[in-house]
Amino acid sequence: MSRGLREKLHESIAVLREAGIGTPEVAVILGSGLGSFADLVRKSISVPTSAIPHYPRSTVPGHAGRWVYGEVADVRVLVMQGRIHFYEGYAIQQVGYPVQLLAELGAKALVVTTASGGVNPSFSPGDLMLIVDHINLGFANPLMGPAEEQLGPRFPDMSQPYDRQFLEIARQVALQLGIRVQQGVFCWLQGPSYETAAEVRMLRRIGVDAASMSTVPEVIVARQRGIRVLGISCITNLATGLAAQPLSHDEVTAVAEQVRLRFNQFLSAVVQAIAAELRRAG
Repeated sequence: MSRGLREKLHESIAVLREAGIGTPEVAVILGSGLGSFADLVRKSISVPTSAIPHYPRSTVPGHAGRWVYGEVADVRVLVMQGRIHFYEGYAIQQVGYPVQLLAELGAKALVVTTASGGVNPSFSPGDLMLIVDHINLGFANPLMGPAEEQLGPRFPDMSQPYDRQFLEIARQVALQLGIRVQQGVFCWLQGPSYETAAEVRMLRRIGVDAASMSTVPEVIVARQRGIRVLGISCITNLATGLAAQPLSHDEVTAVAEQVRLRFNQFLSAVVQAIAAELRRAG
């Protein structure tokens, strides 16, 4: 008989606690090419995800596959350096497993980041976009399965998947730092192939501003488990039909590297501002 979700989480958490992983004030998931933020974590404890029982293995270049726990300024953070994608062949529930672990550790705030293709023609590679809402065109949901396996509401509300207060905090941080940020609707598609020009035209017509092959499953699990979410997309390329050349993963990682300093500065300040607000609220 296969072990249930609760038993698997218990075994994973035991290993993380033994390694010294505590409860973060803010958790961060880093997207393709954005992993250098983990280098800012001080007094850090690093755990390879291969050492965590039941944790899916990341197989994508640009995703290191480790958890880093420590401090950014005076904020306790847990950084997931690398994520799991549905297109890697995992069950959709496995894609959400890392966020289930964050919930079990007691995380209350999560910043999800992603390298995305710009669908909005006014966007440019290197732009940062705050996610205000999303559309799930991956046509899968990590909460699918037996009701007794659910660790939150069976039918969670998704009217505000991205926390409005966190969005305002991020806007104010960007203003203070003089960093221009876009805002828009994000779309998840399964991948791993890039979209056709016709598909991109469809996305524009239904109100999508940026798209990628991740993030939405994690946000769904986070909201079911009561974790507040901020989403930040790094526009690493223009979508098919808008770009001058064929798309490639190399372009994604190259642009992410170009914006590394600005992205890390912004994310660090956002994490500190979110933690300060959570402390004020008690």
